[in-house]
Amino acid sequence: MAGVLLVADVQAQSLQQHDTSLPIEITADSLEVVQDQKIATFAGNVDAVQGDLVLSADQLRVHYGDDADAAPGPPGMGSIRRIEAEGNVFLSSPRETAQGDAGVYDVASNQLTMEGGVVLTQDDNVIRGQRLEIDLVSGRSRMLAAVPSTEGGSAPQRVRALFTPENSADPSAGPTDQPAAAAEAGAK
Repeated sequence: MAGVLLVADVQAQSLQQHDTSLPIEITADSLEVVQDQKIATFAGNVDAVQGDLVLSADQLRVHYGDDADAAPGPPGMGSIRRIEAEGNVFLSSPRETAQGDAGVYDVASNQLTMEGGVVLTQDDNVIRGQRLEIDLVSGRSRMLAAVPSTEGGSAPQRVRALFTPENSADPSAGPTDQPAAAAEAGAK
């Protein structure tokens, strides 16, 4: 996969603004800590919850330290600086979801990135691409599509979006008679 990416701003749909000052709670089947590297690896049915934002994955690697800008971590581990998610990564908030192969939550910069067959949904709207970048403070998102290397010569991938308009009328009511009524009024 090439390092060059096609870019599409995703402003019609993004994970809503999020309170990044809330604590992060992580649950998993197992935990391994490498104290000298300041890395905690959570594995098996992992969920990281911060307020109403939930990040689920097969495995999370949590980098922690004494960073004043980072979120508080588990006792004795200092502050969480970065969370790396791998395998069946799923991010959800009350209105949106995003899924992909891998993800990184940079706690200090409030940036979340997902990669690998990313699907972002909100209601019936769906956006697909290779990489999703989310600013959790502003709520702004960007979806990027991978461009194949020049060696393969295949056409570049593209960001794909399906937006479903909201229909305020009841679809079961059938067509309205307003044009016919207006025509009748004009004929009199």
